[in-house]
Amino acid sequence: MTKIDRRSFIKSTVGIAGASMVGGIGFGAAGKNESRKWYGFKYAMCNESMKGMAWEDQCALVAKAGYQGIEVATFSLVQESIDEISLNQRKEMVKTMQKYGLACAGLHWLLAPPPAGLHATTSDVAVRQKTLDYFAKLIDFCGDLGGTVMVFGSPKQRNAAQGFTIAEATRRLADGLAKAADHAAARKVKILIEPLDHTQTNVVNTTAEAMKIVNEINHPAIQTMFDFHNTVDETEPFHVLIEKYFSFIHHVHVQEMDGKYLGTGDAQQKYVRAFQTLKDLKYDKWVSLEVFDFGPGPQTIAVGSMKVLKAIEAKLT
Repeated sequence: MTKIDRRSFIKSTVGIAGASMVGGIGFGAAGKNESRKWYGFKYAMCNESMKGMAWEDQCALVAKAGYQGIEVATFSLVQESIDEISLNQRKEMVKTMQKYGLACAGLHWLLAPPPAGLHATTSDVAVRQKTLDYFAKLIDFCGDLGGTVMVFGSPKQRNAAQGFTIAEATRRLADGLAKAADHAAARKVKILIEPLDHTQTNVVNTTAEAMKIVNEINHPAIQTMFDFHNTVDETEPFHVLIEKYFSFIHHVHVQEMDGKYLGTGDAQQKYVRAFQTLKDLKYDKWVSLEVFDFGPGPQTIAVGSMKVLKAIEAKLT
């Protein structure tokens, strides 16, 4: 579809709630945080680069590299569906995390197969219901692990396919999230709409577009997040985006801009101001390492990236 479709959707949904996002949010957040003590960044590592390793080995590697949390891509743990992991097994996973001093940072890649055939914005009502039903199971899995966020990226499973418009797809995405909101809240989980650039999907490419849905649903369980790698379509610098939308950012994904592990590019220089803004605003949620090139292996990815995170911290005032 053309860009006109997406712009038409934005124009039709901006409303008073969207307008209220212009200016001041970051300053308000900073003002509210002035008297709150900040205990430093807490780092997690996404587990998909460790697919095939035993859960205990994954936790041991992440903890040894200096992270405090592990973020789970459920497709990496199952053959067919999340039903394979029983409640007792989930309890054992929690015990293993605790053994290594880790917490579950949440879930991501929510609808990536397996299982196959899930899609959140298709015109096929039966497929959308199947997707919602599975999403409900993922909410329970996240809650059972003690995770607090579910990052809704899944570009292929939210894309507006041929035969329906971006506006229609975005409406269906919003409707589905609204239906899941109460269940997520009951499990103390927030569903975070992840902006993804136009090379990945044609549905929700910027934080402003994500915020249209957040404001429309107007439910505390539906929020957004910030991912350095996915800012290609943004027109404002990292630190401005973080400050503007800070009250709604409940998770941060970090990696080099090309998706490789930290230390292979210039993140150590380019990300300093963004991290300074997070520190100034006393951000106390997860900063989670998510990479897309697994070639170097999880050990190199974990250790190299932590070294850069600490180097960035050393530059902050």
